[in-house]
Amino acid sequence: MCGVGYSLIFQHSLFFIFLINYFKVFIMLVKRAMSKNVVSVSVPGNREKVLDLMRKEDKAVLPVVKGDTKQLVGLITRSDLIVNPDEEQIAILMSTDLVTASPDDDVKDVAKKMIDNNVRRVPVVDDNGDLVGIITSFDLVSNALIKLESDDPVENFMITTVPTTWYKTPLNVAFETMKQFGLKSVLALNDSAKLVGILTEIEESEIISERSEHSSTVGTEGDKWSWDSTSVLYIEKNCLKFTDKLVEDVGTHKVEVVNSKTKASDCAKKMKTLNIEQIPVIGVEGELIGLVRASDLIKALVD
Repeated sequence: MCGVGYSLIFQHSLFFIFLINYFKVFIMLVKRAMSKNVVSVSVPGNREKVLDLMRKEDKAVLPVVKGDTKQLVGLITRSDLIVNPDEEQIAILMSTDLVTASPDDDVKDVAKKMIDNNVRRVPVVDDNGDLVGIITSFDLVSNALIKLESDDPVENFMITTVPTTWYKTPLNVAFETMKQFGLKSVLALNDSAKLVGILTEIEESEIISERSEHSSTVGTEGDKWSWDSTSVLYIEKNCLKFTDKLVEDVGTHKVEVVNSKTKASDCAKKMKTLNIEQIPVIGVEGELIGLVRASDLIKALVD
């Protein structure tokens, strides 16, 4: 009888441990998954200030705070700088329509915010609006999803419209391809249409900023048979010019892949181990069939 009692206690203990582990995943708070050492830039400031900090800290996105405070006022990305080459002031370059989170929010709620607003990064603020952290789709995948033993295959989350380009394509053409697809990466194929590389967000070091000067003329009316042209206006603009490098020169050549039946949780573990945010997906015969990103996998947290 005593043995039966111990057996029941043991079974109940295992069930209790299971419940604890289950709820650890499903009630994980943002403060457990977010990055707390946030690098930010302040306003007022200019483009050069952002570029210097991005180079120094190897960041593609920076939260923007007001002056010497921690009050969050915006977010600025490398893409903001690329698509607005003629703008200098951070206050104009940055995005101010922000999606934010609280440290005590559930990660599932933040995942839903990211999906609904099509964003990959969410600043974390306290009750006073002060910046205390930032959480990304990669943070959710590497800290929360890996603890969820999801049997859902990656084919349920991957995107199938994937931008590809020839591996000898010039960078400026690859960048236009990214823009057209609204994605931050393009897959490189060789002459045999085999996957040989992946190009993610183009580093600003591969972009040269040039200034072009244009003159304009206006007419000054004299008598009825004459028209005097006088040059009165000079316009200077920043122009983007990519280096002469090709995709094969700057892309990643060792491409990690998963197959369409790989479990979402296993894919999340692979992303964390390799510190990557996207993985090409191959079919049963090794053919490229899609791309799965951290921003896609977080759907497993809310499904």
